[in-house]
Amino acid sequence: MVSMASSPPAGAAEIERRPPEPEGRVPRAALGLLGLQHVLVMYAGAVAIPLIIGRALKLPPEQVAMLVSADLFACGIVTLIQSWGLPGIGIRMPVMMGVTFAAVGPMLSMGVNPAIGLTGIYGAVIASGLFGLLAAPLIGRLLPLFPPVVTGTIILVIGISLMRVGVNWAAGGVGNPNYGAPLYLGIAAFVLCAILAITRYATGFVASASVLIGIALGMVLAGLAGLVELDRVAAAPWFDIVRAFAFGWPTFDPVSIVTLCLVMIVVMIESTGMFLALSQITADPVDETRLTRGLRADGLGTVIGGVFNTFPYTSFSQNIGLVGVTGVRSRWVTVAAGFIMLGLGLVPKLAALVEAVPQCVLGGAGLVMFGMVGATGTRILGGVDFARNRNNLFVVAVSVGFGMIPLVAPNFFKQMPHALHPLLESGILLAAISAVGLNLFFNGFGDRAASREAAIRQAEVAQAH
Repeated sequence: MVSMASSPPAGAAEIERRPPEPEGRVPRAALGLLGLQHVLVMYAGAVAIPLIIGRALKLPPEQVAMLVSADLFACGIVTLIQSWGLPGIGIRMPVMMGVTFAAVGPMLSMGVNPAIGLTGIYGAVIASGLFGLLAAPLIGRLLPLFPPVVTGTIILVIGISLMRVGVNWAAGGVGNPNYGAPLYLGIAAFVLCAILAITRYATGFVASASVLIGIALGMVLAGLAGLVELDRVAAAPWFDIVRAFAFGWPTFDPVSIVTLCLVMIVVMIESTGMFLALSQITADPVDETRLTRGLRADGLGTVIGGVFNTFPYTSFSQNIGLVGVTGVRSRWVTVAAGFIMLGLGLVPKLAALVEAVPQCVLGGAGLVMFGMVGATGTRILGGVDFARNRNNLFVVAVSVGFGMIPLVAPNFFKQMPHALHPLLESGILLAAISAVGLNLFFNGFGDRAASREAAIRQAEVAQAH
């Protein structure tokens, strides 16, 4: 949803200064380089969610690494579907696809419920993807339900909800007997400072990849401190296939399915804004038919995610911003990136290396990644008219309050029916339902054309982070 790698190869700066390339005119020799840029910009964000889910559910390291491989593999497949296209599916523009942060909270609530678990998560993911395929033609009509006051609030709550993960990582991880040790906090602070320094003093692609570069530097420091164990990396094979339903056949819990279907609506609304903004960057018009094809790719990608042991997919905003940075608007660049991601997913040794990154290193990066999600929501809210429409204050205030309930009072809904917990224990969904309902109550159903313009502006804000 709202993702972040080594120095650019020789010639990258020259590529960044070139004017936009017409569709299909990128030299073949440059496709791999440009595709690699897209992969490196999104890589940290792409692997963050399998690490969050796997470690929160206390999966063995080998299974966490498998989640990482599955995520990269599915990222490649879904990016190819979106950029290259299938009949009736795929927007055929330079779009990179990755797992959305919006689904993290609900999936964690499902995963810790013994009656649901991972198989229940994957059942809900598959069902929500099928829902996305069917609902794609209708999403454009729902845009008036998601003006900036609603989407800004939802994205703000997503960022705040994820910050708990980043903070716990920085202290060494929940359950660590040395939780909060100065060594952990020092390494997390080093990673954070490295990312900030790269962002401040670097430009272009290097600045865009600051989070991945910071993680690499932190990994080196943690290794010198004796915190990195590479035995599992050495034991992992160089090549292996990603197996469908590796955790068993999916199970289908009705409330979990409804919960992720609601998440899917939010994800597809955000994707709509991304596609419209990309249309302006590339000067490539997007009509309703083409928009529907792009949203169907979100749905099909989510089905594929459930089959291959990963999660719901959406377009990554940083990569859309990279299209503007490089001036290269050919979809064949992201097709090349899709093949790279596909290949990376077939290298278990690389996934084992990602799993071996100490949590304190990830914590320094997580504070930036997750904080930027929240900051994006704040920037979107900055464009909301609070002076002439004070009712918008109530939409934000009450919705953020609802979103904080699972964070500050985890037992708040303890007496409610157990089946409703996947919905009630997700601050993101509580905030979304509250914001949509209150906006309808105070402001009514907005104008569709104005909503389309607002979606473009929101997507441009998201790219900038």
